[in-house]
Amino acid sequence: MSAQAHFGRRLRKGAATTAVAAVAVAALAASQAPGVTTDNRGRQTTGSDSTPSPDNDDTATGNSRYYTDLPPLDSPSPSPTVGTPVSRGEAEAGIPATVLDAYKKAEASLRESKPGCNLPWQLLAAIGKVESGQARGGRVDASGTTYSPILGPVLNGNGFANISDTDNGAYDGDSTHDRAVGPMQFIPSTWEWAGRDGNADGKKDPNNIYDAALAAGHYLCRFDHDMSVQAQMNASILSYNNSTAYLNTVLSWLEYYRKGTHEVPDGTGTLPSHNSDDGSGTLPTPTPPATQAPPSKPAEPSEPGKPGKPKPGDGSSSPTPPTSPPSTTPPPTTPTPTPTQTVDHLEDAGTGKLTAMAGDAFDRKVAVRTETEDGKAVAKVRVRFTIVGDATDATFSGGETVATVVTDKLGTATAPALVAGEKTGDFTVRATVVGRVMSGLDYTATVTARQADTLTRTGDAALTCVPGGEFAEQVEVKATYKGAVADKVAATATLVKSADDATANDKGPYFKDADGKTVRTFTGLTTDADGVLKLPKLYADDTTGTFLLRIDTAGGATLTVELKVAAAAS
Repeated sequence: MSAQAHFGRRLRKGAATTAVAAVAVAALAASQAPGVTTDNRGRQTTGSDSTPSPDNDDTATGNSRYYTDLPPLDSPSPSPTVGTPVSRGEAEAGIPATVLDAYKKAEASLRESKPGCNLPWQLLAAIGKVESGQARGGRVDASGTTYSPILGPVLNGNGFANISDTDNGAYDGDSTHDRAVGPMQFIPSTWEWAGRDGNADGKKDPNNIYDAALAAGHYLCRFDHDMSVQAQMNASILSYNNSTAYLNTVLSWLEYYRKGTHEVPDGTGTLPSHNSDDGSGTLPTPTPPATQAPPSKPAEPSEPGKPGKPKPGDGSSSPTPPTSPPSTTPPPTTPTPTPTQTVDHLEDAGTGKLTAMAGDAFDRKVAVRTETEDGKAVAKVRVRFTIVGDATDATFSGGETVATVVTDKLGTATAPALVAGEKTGDFTVRATVVGRVMSGLDYTATVTARQADTLTRTGDAALTCVPGGEFAEQVEVKATYKGAVADKVAATATLVKSADDATANDKGPYFKDADGKTVRTFTGLTTDADGVLKLPKLYADDTTGTFLLRIDTAGGATLTVELKVAAAAS
């Protein structure tokens, strides 16, 4: 049997086997998964006050199928002895080389970009094991891309969520319904905003383990979740696939990998064989009970003074044909539509113009309203706000590029505050309804360069120099904008000819560039975090007199400083 066939094999289990598996999950969760407890009704809880219940297409996988194989009960051997038979524990502890490298590189990247997340690579390995058996046992090429796409089941409501196509089949090849894609099993609508380029090839490919592992890390770390806090890690895992059994399985593999792993050649990893859907892929259809005729009712006796009911054959009347018993099958009912299903369109809810300087928070928030076809507001609808494209480094507060908000009783959803990055120019914020295929609303936001409206000297000492010497004092100024510190503001310093002529002078004081050459215009200057700018040293040629130094910043702030070159007093 080929590796691919073995990987796709499903084990059909009876009720007894399912019960045994459930006991095993609970036992492993109790022994290996900190923070997972059981309440007084036998239900498992995750250490938090409430368990999130996201919509299926607002999770990483759409709550698709996953593998339920559990790790061995014995601790793994970090490095099996060469030449000896490999035990199951040693085999399970082996992670394909490229896949393992992708997990560790994702952890290193997140350590820099989101140090507060404390993401362990073993958590990515645990999810990768449960989602795809470590990319089908490491069947990837040198760049980390799977030899063939890894696709989950069709999410058409037949045993799984019903998620209509969101990518026109671009990722999953299905233009009718979505399917989870790649070694970390992202559905297309989630990959659209969560995808990352983990191997720096200029593409975001869900079938590449480097891209998928980095995307999974960022997905888990969103909302400032800290993986060193058990309840927060549990919440992140549940947002990946909203199932307590899934959580327990991932935590079991996490603890197993933490005890020791080793690298194995690509394509030789062990393959799982047990699926969360029990191999059926469908939900059983209940069979209605057979319709039975009600028991015959005895004839009612006649009361004195009242004629009795006619009986068949007594000549009083023709026989009454028996009536059909009433049907026990209830008439079909039309299900009540959910709030999301009643939404016809999105309307702007007074967003206004979105403009901010680099590094600042926008003073306005994106707000939309969900409405029915006749314009009525719809409450309790999930709206996703996404910062689109790579042309900006702006984020929502908290550092994320996507946020999901539930509409209030007025049907309004307001996105978190936008925070401008350092890239200037326009970018787009898109609002869409989660779980509904319909047109969204796009908003244009603009980031302008940092500005200063005032410049002042930090000292008042006279700036003097002898011919051919250097000025003892370096010019230092402070920039502000509307009274606040103006940090990281671009500035230019020029030795000008006169107050009325801003062209660079050809004599008098000067700066030196990196090569020691004379320059009288110095560009590329920037104020520091305190809004302070200290200019390079100034030198004087043999020309005496009074000269002017002009400093200009983005935003229009200008300061002119007087410089004097005179022979030393005798």
